[in-house]
Amino acid sequence: MRSFILCVAVSLLTACSSSEAASPSAPLSLPPRTPAGVLAQNATLVRVIDGDTIIVAINGHDEKVRLIGIDTPETVKPNTPVQCFGPEASTLTKSLLPPGTALYLERDAEARDDYGRLLAYVYRASDGLFVNMAIVEHGDARLLTFPTNTVHAPEFVVAAHDAEQADLGLWAACAG
Repeated sequence: MRSFILCVAVSLLTACSSSEAASPSAPLSLPPRTPAGVLAQNATLVRVIDGDTIIVAINGHDEKVRLIGIDTPETVKPNTPVQCFGPEASTLTKSLLPPGTALYLERDAEARDDYGRLLAYVYRASDGLFVNMAIVEHGDARLLTFPTNTVHAPEFVVAAHDAEQADLGLWAACAG
């Protein structure tokens, strides 16, 4: 069943993405780097809310940021019980992003979601770690793709499939 869902996701991504974005040979834009080779910082982590939502400081203003392309199990959503593997996903995100971490936020087509959260691909500025991808690769997130924000969707599909096949994280712990 999970493989069928993954196949449907791949088909939808291919149909919803531009042919350039879906092409495996299409070059991906890389975030800007400083002369020292680290990513140009444009935000600082204030705190992690849960596995896929963080608060960052941008120019002295706090912004709630939703990581694009991924969905971790819920831990703090009102009127929703803590979901299978939610605490583990939150713990992973907290370990990847301690308070004060310098970040580079990359936006896609849609700037904000229906809740007013800034939508971003999140990178650690110090070493370029693509946080959204790391969470998927650890098996701590499922895919959550909206047609307007699909720059990294093909990469996420591959990473989620690999994590599922390896029975990592939530794929091993949570039925269905």
